[in-house]
Amino acid sequence: MQYSSTRGGIAPVGFAEAVLMGLASDGGLLVPTQLPRVDAATLRDWSGLRFEDLALEVMAPFVGGDIPRDELRTLIDDSYATFTHPEVTPIVGVGDRRILELFHGPTAAFKDVALQFLGNLFEYLLARDGGELNICGATSGDTGSAAIYGVRGKARISIFMLHPKGRISPIQERQMTSVLDANVHNIAVRGSFDDAQRIVKELFNDLPFKSEFSLGAVNSINWARILAQMVYYVFAWARCSGGDPEHRVSFAVPTGNFGDVFAGYLAKRMGVPIDRLIIATNRNDILTRFVDTGVYAVGEVFQTLSPAMDIQIASNFERYLYFLHDEDAGRVRALLETLQTTGRLEVETAHHERARADFDAVAVSDAETLEQIRQTYAASGYILCPHTAVGVKAAGSGDAICLATAHPAKFNEAIRLAIGCDAPLPPVLQGLMDLPTRCLELDAGADTLKAHIRETLRDTR
Repeated sequence: MQYSSTRGGIAPVGFAEAVLMGLASDGGLLVPTQLPRVDAATLRDWSGLRFEDLALEVMAPFVGGDIPRDELRTLIDDSYATFTHPEVTPIVGVGDRRILELFHGPTAAFKDVALQFLGNLFEYLLARDGGELNICGATSGDTGSAAIYGVRGKARISIFMLHPKGRISPIQERQMTSVLDANVHNIAVRGSFDDAQRIVKELFNDLPFKSEFSLGAVNSINWARILAQMVYYVFAWARCSGGDPEHRVSFAVPTGNFGDVFAGYLAKRMGVPIDRLIIATNRNDILTRFVDTGVYAVGEVFQTLSPAMDIQIASNFERYLYFLHDEDAGRVRALLETLQTTGRLEVETAHHERARADFDAVAVSDAETLEQIRQTYAASGYILCPHTAVGVKAAGSGDAICLATAHPAKFNEAIRLAIGCDAPLPPVLQGLMDLPTRCLELDAGADTLKAHIRETLRDTR
């Protein structure tokens, strides 16, 4: 399997190089040059597999010959051995609603599904091929802790993780800053998540700096993140369909950076029987507005009760633009140049109609989020995290499977507002707020971060 850039400026690369490259050297995102197709017989064969075995079947065509199948199997098994539920991503019934629980990993968030795998994948590739990797990423909440837990203490890897100061939940912050391994460096940026994400992209677009310091990505710009997230869409279909390839399912997906719902979109394009994909956003509704109007226009970033979705620039939207425009990298470049200079882009009517066929989209207010948490708890005793509540509200009265992206105890400030009490802490979160921490606060500038990385790594080079 080969990978090319959404902006068309690099020669195709293999899977291993795509993973270590993170962001393509032309500033684009890496995408497979072709998508495997899944037929009815394959779907039937997959339907009874345990999660780990299904992950192997889904991932293997994208990995190609870069990793032997038995070694890929070991990587997958090791990655999901850290999860507390035997099905890894189980579906539970909550009243007449089906919830896909994605929070049974070591940081109680859906990012663990991809980042436990990616951390092991990085370690494997660096041990096999040599070299070192300095990961640089930005988080709106859950990516940071999941990435840190995925690579903490691993040889040949350091991680510099940026989060917006004061704009993530206290537990999310403590999950990152309480990790004191020598290869972990937490940075609180004075600004928004979009500021932090912009800084990271500037570093990756500085090709001499990227090369000198061997920068790698764990944000959803890294293709391996998308690949790992595709698996639970197939798994959910298999658990709900009984293996019937004519049985179609829909999903409601809370999303800010577009990576999670984009994974579902690719699974559907491969032939997995997915009906509707509902993009669920909060007040930061740039994706909902795009589906409604065909215009992608950057606005103010608002703080909400679902902070991991407080994003305006959704990095994976570029991948979708690439497929929406039939893999025309030149058209993607032109649209992104317009976005950069004017703060907006608009797709043609035919492409807007295709986008409306690909996705439904609903924006949910904080008041609606709290009410959904209250209603679900009163009816069933089940506590939704605020992000999951956005998805459940967006799903409406339909039968869409709702993705539960985090354990509710990570957002107990919102839970208390909704139901007057805290969600019980799972074992992975107990005692967290009593741990010592380490974190550096920096202004929101790329040069400031570059200087910090140089200083930090100077004595290890």
